[in-house]
Amino acid sequence: MRTLFKSTLLLLFMLPMSFFAQSTVSGTVTESGTGLPIPGVNIIVQGTSTGTTTDFDGNYTLSNLNENDVLVYSFLGFAAKEIVYAGQTRLDVQLDESEATLEEVVLIGYGSTTRQDATGAVEKISPESFNRGAVVSPETLIAGKSAGVRITPSSEPGGGGEIRIRGGSSLSGNNSPLIVVDGIPLDQRGVQGVRNQLNAINPEEIEDFVILKDAAATSIYGSRASNGVILITTKRGSLASGFNLEYDLKASVGQITDKVNVLNADQFRTLINDTQGTDPSLLGNTSTDWQDQIYRTSIGAIHNLTLSEGFENFTYRVNFNRTDQQGVLQTDLYERNAVNLVLTQNLLDNDLKLTLNAKGIVDRNRFADQGAIGAAVSFDPTQPVYDPTSPFDGFFEFRTGDTTMDEMRQATRNPVAMLQQNDNNAENLRTITNLNVDYRLPFLDGLRFNLNAGIDYSELEGEQFRPLTSAVIGEPVAFENYYWGMNRNTLLDFYFNYRTEVDAINTKLDLTAGHSFQEFYIQSQSRFTQNSELTTFPEAINRNALESYFARASFDISNRYLISASFRRDGSSRFSEENRWANFPSVSVGWKIMNEPFMQNSNTFSDLKLRAGYGVTGNQEIGPNYGYLGLYTPSQGGARVQFGYNPDGSRRFVNTIRPEEFDANLKWEELQTYNAGIDFGFFNNRFTGSVDAYYRETKDLLATVPVPAGANLSDFLTTNVGQTVSRGVEIGLNGLLVNTEDFNWSVNYNLTFQDLEITQLSLGENPDFFIPQGGISGGVGNTIQLWKEGYDPTTFFVFRQVYNEQGQPIEGAYVDVNGDNQITEADRQPYKKATPDFYMGFTNSLSYKDFDLSFTFRGNFNNYVYNNTQSSNGFVGAGTITPQPYYSNLNSNVLESNFRNNQFFSDYYIQRADFVRLDNLSLGYLIPNNRDDVAVRVSLTGTNLFVITNYEGLDPEISNGIDNNFYPRTRNVVLGLNFIF
Repeated sequence: MRTLFKSTLLLLFMLPMSFFAQSTVSGTVTESGTGLPIPGVNIIVQGTSTGTTTDFDGNYTLSNLNENDVLVYSFLGFAAKEIVYAGQTRLDVQLDESEATLEEVVLIGYGSTTRQDATGAVEKISPESFNRGAVVSPETLIAGKSAGVRITPSSEPGGGGEIRIRGGSSLSGNNSPLIVVDGIPLDQRGVQGVRNQLNAINPEEIEDFVILKDAAATSIYGSRASNGVILITTKRGSLASGFNLEYDLKASVGQITDKVNVLNADQFRTLINDTQGTDPSLLGNTSTDWQDQIYRTSIGAIHNLTLSEGFENFTYRVNFNRTDQQGVLQTDLYERNAVNLVLTQNLLDNDLKLTLNAKGIVDRNRFADQGAIGAAVSFDPTQPVYDPTSPFDGFFEFRTGDTTMDEMRQATRNPVAMLQQNDNNAENLRTITNLNVDYRLPFLDGLRFNLNAGIDYSELEGEQFRPLTSAVIGEPVAFENYYWGMNRNTLLDFYFNYRTEVDAINTKLDLTAGHSFQEFYIQSQSRFTQNSELTTFPEAINRNALESYFARASFDISNRYLISASFRRDGSSRFSEENRWANFPSVSVGWKIMNEPFMQNSNTFSDLKLRAGYGVTGNQEIGPNYGYLGLYTPSQGGARVQFGYNPDGSRRFVNTIRPEEFDANLKWEELQTYNAGIDFGFFNNRFTGSVDAYYRETKDLLATVPVPAGANLSDFLTTNVGQTVSRGVEIGLNGLLVNTEDFNWSVNYNLTFQDLEITQLSLGENPDFFIPQGGISGGVGNTIQLWKEGYDPTTFFVFRQVYNEQGQPIEGAYVDVNGDNQITEADRQPYKKATPDFYMGFTNSLSYKDFDLSFTFRGNFNNYVYNNTQSSNGFVGAGTITPQPYYSNLNSNVLESNFRNNQFFSDYYIQRADFVRLDNLSLGYLIPNNRDDVAVRVSLTGTNLFVITNYEGLDPEISNGIDNNFYPRTRNVVLGLNFIF
């Protein structure tokens, strides 16, 4: 296509140029040390926009050359080389390795540094390390790739994974990291109506991730950086690169790997027949696997079409993305149409650089009723899916034809009907656009001015409809729900950066100072069926702003000793004027031991650096409201009172206005972090790694705690109370095990040890004070976890089960912990926790000639899960003791435990959930051809291929540690085709 395009232009417009004598040269660019070809080398005719790049085999062809042209060969990690063209037709070039690994530019807050000059815990993850496959959510790319970063992938289509950097630090506050996309910090609360706000960023367009882990690296982001920062940079065109067209297709097929173990129809009939007081005549005469009925083989396709071109001073890159992804749950669907445009313009002899980055996204969802997952687990397996006599669109239901509230209103609904009779669609239109101006000021060498103006704007429209023939409906009219929302996030920040060398003291100086203002505005409104009429609820508006001043100073003394300090002052409208402003300082040091004279002749070490730092960050994410103000809000749902009568004589109901709880002294949550680390490299950096150890203390903890009756306007209040302490060690190792002309093998291994403890919680001195957490299915208001001083926030709160000599649990028999000869609430004990003690990621990347293979394992260790699917349905009474004339299915664990009644709080259901998962396996092949301007690659990828675990439930990787109605993860097979012209 590219050749045809050029040929057409040549015939129509450039025919006269054929009279001039110009030449073409071809060749191969290789590494001088190994002889391996180098793909992607930029080759430019010096002083012109004529250029090309090498293909996957290091080959290139460059036309329209004149004798004495200077060809410049450059590639990251190698020293650039200039060669004068003398008319030859073939020119093979070898490039020498440079210090590029250490000199690699790494983004930090409001600026950049190099890897060897970074004093904080900073890690860059580039595309060659990304997980492969039909990736929809960007965070999936880096799962298992970085020590200290744990990503729990989502199961639903387009769903966002949970990201935790160093385990999080807050209780009621947001524990997600701050995400900055091309300089725009995203709203940490997310965007209305989307499953994952990061889906606005096309994974194929991401250039790299930079993860800032410790306070020395993050404190320049101040109030939002207590849980780490992730900087995402998207791709852009390169100067003098010529026209490029790329099409990429990934088609996927996915299936669930397991189902919740429940009784089949025969086992259920046997149990009902053997249970006294039951009526077997209530059973059906069919055999239905309800989980088979609600799940399907999911299919998906991701298309990417990219055009890019670079001129002497201008580049453009345009990407169109179309994503279709079905969920394995029937009717669940995610669609994305997105355009990403990046324009760069250099002016004033390259002193002024303008960059426009615009993303336009149409995000569509059909949301399945996930309540069908629980219904499929508990629905009577002897009943049919369809009943020709049923008034509910032919679906079998326990309810009668009377659509008013009747004696069967508590019966489990047909899970297939719950899905098919629910039409819940939402469309979100979103744009993330920013203009960046970078100007090298002419009056002082080394001084730059950077201005960034951006907006993240989205509008949501959605509607949900259930027909009157749905048994879920509890009113004599169909259910309708219309909702609308708008999110607006605007940003304006600027900073000055000055870099210079002070020869008198042999010091490099890097100074930055700036200002930032960001405003977040959320608006929403809905109307839905209530009390047999369509009710419109008042418009809800939330608006808050953040103003900041920041500065950083970095010193590199004698290319050996590093000192860096930063300061940020944040003002947030979430707090009162007395507590509005807070200061966030940091200081860090580094010692580049490798540059010391005594290391110059080392044949072993190629890099060695010590780092240490201290910093303060904050947290202000306390929910949608202003917690320090006394607000009045309109009631929701059915909270209405009668106020007179309508003209037709019917009673008039009006919504109430109620005061909300508040704390006038609410202030910032503050996190102090100490970090020490070492970076090292051996044998010309064929083996590299880092080790970091940290200690973090969160003070003025933002938490929602119970307060005495009458002390405030609610029984619970979000306030500053207590503190937490976390510790950890992170190890990251990289190795190039084999490096030959035909075969390469590199590995990455990361291991993280972590510990989090609540050290203070109550406003008083009661050592036994705790706050129940972790709601479970079974009963009303039951919880299985607690917050308590001395324990991890995900610690379970249970009775210790007693077992007989055969190892079987004895129903109702628990350990009398306090020795008072009775089992009471005082005998419930904190026991085990959901967060792992350590976790790891292990990636291998291999290539042989035109083949490449990569695979990634992830694992969590010494963590536990409460198996709520067993506890809620794993006793005989869960399905048989009911006043209504129907029965519910049981978890097959009932055949092992033989429990007759519920044992919700028994540690019998606390199960070890260690696992090792083969997360990603990808095989690729570059199809050989004789065209220098065309490359075709095919790939086959498998994700979530297998899990090694002893956990008895559906999946051991449960973010909150409570396994209940879990949307099952799928095993996917992905076929990929990539064409480059």
